[in-house]
Amino acid sequence: MVFISGPRQVGKTTLGKSLLGETGTYLNWDFADHREKILKGQWPQQKGILVLDEIHKFPKWRNLLKGLYDVLGDRLTILVTGSAKLDAYRRSGDSLQGRYHHYRLHPISISELGWSEDGLQALIKYGGFPEPFFSSSESKANRWRKEYRTRIVREEMVSLEQFNDLGSIELLAMRIPDLVGGVLSINSLREDLQVAHKTVDKWLRALDSLYYTFKLLPFGSPQIRAVKKEKKVYLWDWSLIRNEGARFENWIASEISHFIHLREDALGEDWELQFFRDTEKREVDFVLLKDFKPFAFIECKLSETNISPNLKYLKAKFKDINCFQINLSGRNNYITKEGIYNISSIEFLKKLHSDEWDLNST
Repeated sequence: MVFISGPRQVGKTTLGKSLLGETGTYLNWDFADHREKILKGQWPQQKGILVLDEIHKFPKWRNLLKGLYDVLGDRLTILVTGSAKLDAYRRSGDSLQGRYHHYRLHPISISELGWSEDGLQALIKYGGFPEPFFSSSESKANRWRKEYRTRIVREEMVSLEQFNDLGSIELLAMRIPDLVGGVLSINSLREDLQVAHKTVDKWLRALDSLYYTFKLLPFGSPQIRAVKKEKKVYLWDWSLIRNEGARFENWIASEISHFIHLREDALGEDWELQFFRDTEKREVDFVLLKDFKPFAFIECKLSETNISPNLKYLKAKFKDINCFQINLSGRNNYITKEGIYNISSIEFLKKLHSDEWDLNST
């Protein structure tokens, strides 16, 4: 079987329906007639794909899928899609171990738009969620964002776990866009919201589980005096961020995460995205790791500017590691005497997705 999880309204249902063909069957747990067929075991008789949407809302969904796969898996190609909490529930038991592959669906990426400059500008402005992106309307996009945040807090969070203070959780969700790009301080949030440290941490972990946010850990190495406990937070919908520089940084984090999840889910490779910050307050936005070793150091600048001294510091410490300073739409690509690439965001991402795996190729 294949499980597809990801943010709410990212296109999981649309993707599932697009794969049905002439013989496929789509059943949605939220639709009464479909739910009755599922409960009665009225599965399609012909060979083909079976798409089960929101099936994880059934308390015994894992056992149901286990029986369905064991009995009809040779006849049916089973695709399971659902809201973000499918992934959280998936990890809470192992009765389906060895019976499925899991893929994470991301918002629209620049590669899906043909690497176009117009597509880049639209992504930065409207975000990558299909509805606001294809609306090409600032007012419609703003309305969607507010409704989306409310649904995440008022519907998704309460279905994941029993939360009482939804008003404070929504205030937290509203605060996060202003925190992107900086080090996350749970203590500062605790003081603002006037709740316990443990409570804020629990809310933040829930927002991660629901694909509203994702966090990066600090990169540590014996060669540098790196911080160990701090984290940075980013949003799946970067269009919520008012600061242009932070929004660009978040978009790059999302594009790299998209690449990482694709390589992990499809090929089983080990990649991770972290950030660098040391005790001397030197910072570099991203550290891309492959097989638990640094593969590239990446600094984001909204416009073309001088190379970051902190990036030069890391290049001096790790001479054989790729170093990139990327900007939004610059055309002045060059290599410094230290071997650091100044490059546009599109060209960097093209190299990252290339099959050659040589990011330093010209």
